Amino acid sequence: MIHPIPPGTRDVLPEEMRRLRALKGSLVDVFEGRGYGEVATPALEYDEVLARGGSSTRSAAYRFFDEGGELLALRSEMTVPIARLVATRYAQADPPHRFCYIAGAYRAVSPQRGEMREFLQAGVELIGAPAADGTVEVIEVLEAALDAAGLDSAVIGLGDADLYRDLLEELGLDEGARKALLERLGAHDLVGLEAELGAVGLGEDRVATCLELSQLRGGPEVLERAREHGGEAVTRAAERLAAISAALGSRSGSHRVQFDFGLMRDLSYYNGPVFEVYDPAVGHVLGGGGRYDRLMKRFDLDLSAAGFALHLERVHVAQTEERRRQGQGR
Repeated sequence: MIHPIPPGTRDVLPEEMRRLRALKGSLVDVFEGRGYGEVATPALEYDEVLARGGSSTRSAAYRFFDEGGELLALRSEMTVPIARLVATRYAQADPPHRFCYIAGAYRAVSPQRGEMREFLQAGVELIGAPAADGTVEVIEVLEAALDAAGLDSAVIGLGDADLYRDLLEELGLDEGARKALLERLGAHDLVGLEAELGAVGLGEDRVATCLELSQLRGGPEVLERAREHGGEAVTRAAERLAAISAALGSRSGSHRVQFDFGLMRDLSYYNGPVFEVYDPAVGHVLGGGGRYDRLMKRFDLDLSAAGFALHLERVHVAQTEERRRQGQGR
């Protein structure tokens, strides 16, 4: 007799569980070795707390009423709960605060598209460090985590969350048009982006600028190519990314970073530098992160913040595939 489980969930059997446990241990060793203390938060939060992450985090959450009529939600990621933790438990403590975690997350998604409703995240949050230094430090920790996982082919795509928000406002588009275009960018839907740009009545030159920027990626040389498009929004974003490039310099692991002017994370609380992790061994984004100062302000804290989360099961798949390919190459 078959007893099904909900789509978007899965059973983990002993052999895979052992490998996942080893991967978790490797990542926690990296995080703690860099001064990040491991924390755990409740899987359940008040819906009002998670809603501070913005509409994308709220729409992804499973919500229900408890026995007292309070609206609760299962966390859909860990950044908002840790922002809440800092605001309630560390409000009087001197920053910076460094935390890491291995935790389950739950999202109301479309399992038909291969998305998981329940999954494991491994990540860090750095709250209260100087903004530029914090972003660079988080990228370096991410580099070390990818090294520990043996993902030699993994690449970090680095973009700027404020670029298109500022650029579309600079082009005079109303809030509704900006929101539609940002959703297309967040979904990496370049076909839909071109259609939306045509529908809002921008001139051909401006449409071409937006499309060219969205496909501009590579090494430090693309920063100058971006500046050639002109405009204050593009210049500011290029300068922010150039500062990170200069800070990384010749430090270990900086070879992994590639600039991506089309990158938009789908969480609205990000501002400034954002990044995603890719590995050619698999067809999914392995994780991502960035700066989220505006989220801390929603918890009444004027602190810079940056962090990342890796999708642990996807990292494991990439790890397995890279090892397989290395074995075949011998």
